[in-house]
Amino acid sequence: MIDLYFWPTPNGWKVSIALEEMELAYTTHLINIGKGDQFDPDFLKIAPNNRMPAIVDPDGPDGAPVSVFESGAILMYLARKTGRFYGKTERDRIAVEEWLMWQMGGVGPMAGQAHHFLKYAPQLDPPQDLPYPKDRYRSEVARLYGVLDRRLAENEYVAGDFYSIADMSIWGWASLWEGQQQVLEDKPHFTRWLETVSARPGVQAGRALHADLRGDHRDKQSQGVLFKR
Repeated sequence: MIDLYFWPTPNGWKVSIALEEMELAYTTHLINIGKGDQFDPDFLKIAPNNRMPAIVDPDGPDGAPVSVFESGAILMYLARKTGRFYGKTERDRIAVEEWLMWQMGGVGPMAGQAHHFLKYAPQLDPPQDLPYPKDRYRSEVARLYGVLDRRLAENEYVAGDFYSIADMSIWGWASLWEGQQQVLEDKPHFTRWLETVSARPGVQAGRALHADLRGDHRDKQSQGVLFKR
């Protein structure tokens, strides 16, 4: 039974989806990022960067417990552990890792900044409605989704003709394209991929985990915790 430290965000969904897709039993421990649970000393022993998700696997390497933080590292660990969703050949694995790193270094940070400046910053006290960063991150997300659309014009999934942890890593952020003020009309392959991945039962189950707790972080307490520390 893997311990999942989680809150319903795009980064949290990566791991809840992976656990569902890989049919691994897990117990969920909620890390309420709006209340500051990520700064709890016990959690920092597992995730020193004070970010969720994180996991503890009691059946780690050589049968000894192991904790893993950083969503990309968790996906790679779980894929190796189960032998699933990592491709069948070394070339497959190279492609999976390329696109997983592309998400970790590009889509996640850029879409996260787009969300911040488009949705949250204008609601701060005093408001921070800043045209330059809004345009900057909205445009960069559009560029990245254009890269993804061109990739998917030639492949069913991002790493090739097989569904992988790379798809799991990208889907959560990409599914929130409206909040990033993006359009789909010029991205038919991206749209097709979104619909295909969204229809998977494992994706639906991982996305539904504690979905009722998902908030917009517009209250002053949450903003103080998330944006001023």
